[in-house]
Amino acid sequence: MEETDLERVLQWRNHPDVRRYMYTTHEISLEEHKSWFARTRSNPSISLLIFEQCGEPCGFVSIVRSRSRKIADWGFYTAPDAPKGTGRKLGQCALEYGFNELALHKLCGQALGFNESSINFHKALWFTEEGRLREQHFDGIAYHDVVCFGLLANEWQSFRKDEKGQTQ
Repeated sequence: MEETDLERVLQWRNHPDVRRYMYTTHEISLEEHKSWFARTRSNPSISLLIFEQCGEPCGFVSIVRSRSRKIADWGFYTAPDAPKGTGRKLGQCALEYGFNELALHKLCGQALGFNESSINFHKALWFTEEGRLREQHFDGIAYHDVVCFGLLANEWQSFRKDEKGQTQ
């Protein structure tokens, strides 16, 4: 992600269809967004990525290595007008990057309990549901569960080979 991507990513992030599934659901100002980018872009433990198809930006991924250099948390979203199937491709590319480029041992994700699309997305990308934090997140109106996922590098390699029909 470059500074030139800021306004586009902010527009995606502030879209109601994206924002309603985030921990922070307020509309983010450009100043707040620029401040976040200034803090995160220089941190070597954070990877901010733009996913492109046919040269067109259509998604955002962040990979944060905060516990150790080999274990990371990810967050992601596609552009609200992205073609069907974009999310799966974004996820596969992010996993390739995380496990091949960053040499991660484990990638972790979270989804709000009511976000069935994200829960199913993680499962479709071979993540294991590792737990449910009951009523962990308060959105200002109600408490919601947080579903925790994890995918180990060796699991990803096995599932990837199976999917490509190379083993079985």
